[in-house]
Amino acid sequence: MSLLLWGILPYVMVIILIGGLIWRYRYDQFGWTTRSSQLYESRLLRIGSPLFHFGILVVVIGHIAGLVIPKSWTEALGVTEEMYHLAALGLGTIAGVATLVGVGILIYRRRTTGPVFMATTKNDKTMYVVLVAAIVAGLATTVLSVIGPHEDQTYRDTVSPWFRSLFIFQPDIQAMSEASFAFQLHTLIGMALFIIWPFTRLVHAFTAPIHYLFRPYIVYRSRDGRPTTARGIRRGWAPVGTRDREPDRTPRRSRRSSR
Repeated sequence: MSLLLWGILPYVMVIILIGGLIWRYRYDQFGWTTRSSQLYESRLLRIGSPLFHFGILVVVIGHIAGLVIPKSWTEALGVTEEMYHLAALGLGTIAGVATLVGVGILIYRRRTTGPVFMATTKNDKTMYVVLVAAIVAGLATTVLSVIGPHEDQTYRDTVSPWFRSLFIFQPDIQAMSEASFAFQLHTLIGMALFIIWPFTRLVHAFTAPIHYLFRPYIVYRSRDGRPTTARGIRRGWAPVGTRDREPDRTPRRSRRSSR
């Protein structure tokens, strides 16, 4: 079971993630979007969306720092384990709570706003369940690893070495097997989230508007040839570009001959 969970499943997850992204890009480019519902409701969205996105950004940065950077590197910089865990508790808890509150507001908005709820698919519901489970498990492991009973082994001695060993295709199964159940559960939920990622609206996280930096300028011209000023703006439903234009009274035959 340890070999299956910590030696095989991570690579299966990567294959499904990359393969799913390629499939989604080739066959569902028009669906590669968040399917924005701001038109239906914007008050709760203005609160929940920034909380969730900024919170999850800090969470991702914290995971990268905790899993990729070895403990020996931080100790060489003079950062003790107590200092590291205190910073992880402070920033991790704030970011985790912000992310959880943000996604809670978004779920409440989606459930109570009729048009938004009607546009919710089964994939969206599954995604929200797994996402909330991952956030709650992450918060629990962050808090328990600091204020809970201190053990000889922490995630920097178990999960982090296992995570780094995956990149050299020599998974340290023993290290992950020695991790606490809370860290193992959080890891499994995280892998489940990445497995379903390409098939949900979360796929937009892999989109970057790089072409926007290189597109040509958009030129705006006035239809009547005059510079647009505050006085020159026509209000209401006035026809555009037809003012002071006389109807063409030239006979049809003459117009044809002039061509």
